[in-house]
Amino acid sequence: MYTANRLNDKNQCLREYAHLVKRLAHQLMVKLPSSVQIDDIMQAGMMGLLDAASRYDEFHGAQFETYATQRIRGAMLDELREADWLPRSLRRDMRRTEVSISRLQQKLGRAPSESEIAADMNMPLAEYQQLLQASRGAQLVYFEDFHSEEQEDFFERFEHSHDVSPLDLLEDERFKAELVRAIENLPERERLLMGMIYEQEMNLREIGEVLGVGESRVSQLHSQAVARLRSWMKGY
Repeated sequence: MYTANRLNDKNQCLREYAHLVKRLAHQLMVKLPSSVQIDDIMQAGMMGLLDAASRYDEFHGAQFETYATQRIRGAMLDELREADWLPRSLRRDMRRTEVSISRLQQKLGRAPSESEIAADMNMPLAEYQQLLQASRGAQLVYFEDFHSEEQEDFFERFEHSHDVSPLDLLEDERFKAELVRAIENLPERERLLMGMIYEQEMNLREIGEVLGVGESRVSQLHSQAVARLRSWMKGY
């Protein structure tokens, strides 16, 4: 249990828990586009850590690290909400990618390869991979963002043109079943990668070591997996 007196020493708190901020930042970065700077995320996380230290009540029974993790991650997400962190051009490119994947999936009856997607989009493979790298984390919505104790509902802050809200869809059993099916139909490498990111919460470096590739390649595979899932789930 971390004592209140030590929490009141801000410098001591930052020194002892900076590693936690760094770990959470690296876990989050794998899900975000390259336009987001990790230093900005870590700075927001440090503010969340100090906020946790000032609010923590050692008598409520929770370990400080557990409590601080929630406050740090919340501060990082708040920072992302306030920034226009994905350029419109990248959103447009990812929509093109999703259309191409959907078209090839129907034509081939299987998940198309990177080279097939690149050819369908009339671009060299290297250029397509650069697009994936730049667009990592495009248009992801986190379940944790739906509600906040201190702020209005996520979907009240962002307008949607559809009659059915994404939260309603997420809670729909048919949607869940179809999402499971979509994940199962990912190429094996991408399916493994998604499990490491969203279940095991591994960072880019750790995932790269498992797959035997660099961090940039992990980002590319993640963007492609997200595009496949979004393409599969169109209409839900």
